[in-house]
Amino acid sequence: MNQLQSDIETRIAETDPDIEVLLVEQSGSTLRVYIDHPAGVSVAHCERVSRTLNDLRDNYTIEVSSPGSRRPLAKPEHFRRFVGRRARVRIASGCEDLTLGGSGEQRNLTGELVGASQDEVTLAVAEGVIAIPYAAIERSHLVEE
Repeated sequence: MNQLQSDIETRIAETDPDIEVLLVEQSGSTLRVYIDHPAGVSVAHCERVSRTLNDLRDNYTIEVSSPGSRRPLAKPEHFRRFVGRRARVRIASGCEDLTLGGSGEQRNLTGELVGASQDEVTLAVAEGVIAIPYAAIERSHLVEE
């Protein structure tokens, strides 16, 4: 997790502890903040998070949204929560040797989450089962079934 995401998580936890920051993505000067709430994400939740991050608008355009059906998976607890569901995992550049057979050709893997420890996630794909360290994951999200 990067420092910006950590700072945003801390700020949101202090102002609205029921809102979970799932992922913060930076693309140029845009920050995309994906949030979740036990009762579901409402427009009011997005507005509160946006107001909490208002001071960041000097440097960023801020987009706050719910995860939707392609819920991002960024932390070990996210992967554990959704064991048994299908997910897509993008292997970080330079870590392609983790793919089955070490061919380095497949950076995107889609399969069933079959396990998640503190260090890695286990994914059952068509070619077999693969353990992927979290450090090797560039991005991951649930796949609609």
